[in-house]
Amino acid sequence: MRKIRVLVVDDSTVIRRLLSDSLAADPQIEVCGIAANGKIALAKIPQLNPDILTLDMEMPEMDGITTLVELRKLYPKLPVIMFSTLTQRGAVATMDALAKGANDYVTKPANVGSVTAAMQQVRDELVPRIKAFCPHVAAAPAATAPSLPRRTPSRPVGLPARVDAVAIGSSTGGPNALQTVLTQLSADFPVPVLIVQHMPPVFTKHLADRLNHLSALSVFEASPGDTIQPGGVWIAPGDFHMRIQRVGTEIKTKLDQETPENSCRPAVDVLFRSASEIYGPNLLTVVLTGMGQDGARGSEAVCQAGGKVIIQDQATSVVWGMPGAVSRLGIEDATLPLERIAAEIQRRSALGRTAIGRQMACQ
Repeated sequence: MRKIRVLVVDDSTVIRRLLSDSLAADPQIEVCGIAANGKIALAKIPQLNPDILTLDMEMPEMDGITTLVELRKLYPKLPVIMFSTLTQRGAVATMDALAKGANDYVTKPANVGSVTAAMQQVRDELVPRIKAFCPHVAAAPAATAPSLPRRTPSRPVGLPARVDAVAIGSSTGGPNALQTVLTQLSADFPVPVLIVQHMPPVFTKHLADRLNHLSALSVFEASPGDTIQPGGVWIAPGDFHMRIQRVGTEIKTKLDQETPENSCRPAVDVLFRSASEIYGPNLLTVVLTGMGQDGARGSEAVCQAGGKVIIQDQATSVVWGMPGAVSRLGIEDATLPLERIAAEIQRRSALGRTAIGRQMACQ
């Protein structure tokens, strides 16, 4: 297999050097070229034939968003990873870039203490994404969790499973996938929705604001002690695990900064385990597109408690890491293309209530 060819687009000489040196250290990657702005990058693409681009947001003459829009007209399938600042402005621009066709993003190293630490951060965050978007290079196989036999929870015969809450986990490609799902749910959706999307602080607030604007549901970045109610959507804030707990007759959010799981905080596993303890067989979980295996162990807990698990299929996933990890365990209840997931969530959330209402009417 040939090396992955990366075109680095950034107006900063320092950042171009940092990225080039960090990526060149990986034997499967080569930096085939650099560009100081989007106009130069667009001219170089047909000459260099890169497999993937890293694209800065703020550049003279042609910035990242403008470049992305033009690039998508000419190269609709060329993977693009935005290189963003961990700021309010950077978060807004990143949400815009993802909506306009960027595949993913990484944040620029900040306050890491040394060039060596900055390069390591770039390698840790950028290299796996580059390899995920360029599967023609064989990467080392990720360790898989041991198989868990499918478990069918016992329920009264003829009574569909009632859904009291929906929990969703996503990562790479997740913001757009979440938009697709949430905007298709009705304004009278009858249960709460809890979400972990792998994102840093600041970014999750802008994701929640964007989804709140686009969706008929009320979408919040979770705060400590929020009361979970039907029809609301709570997104775990960056760098905080989100759990739920029963307080009297109410169910409330609990945020903490305990040890990351799967190198993630927030982690999907943490939310899924917590939600399964509260809702048991009446929890429906959904694992959407994303790298890694976060959500697989949590899905085991959901299955063992009698809940149900839906995963996004490989064809519509930006990266089939997280849903694929659940699939390898054999515990998913359904594997669906992205465009069908909302309808299935809606159907299941109404199904048990309809059956229970009919049963009560006959008594």
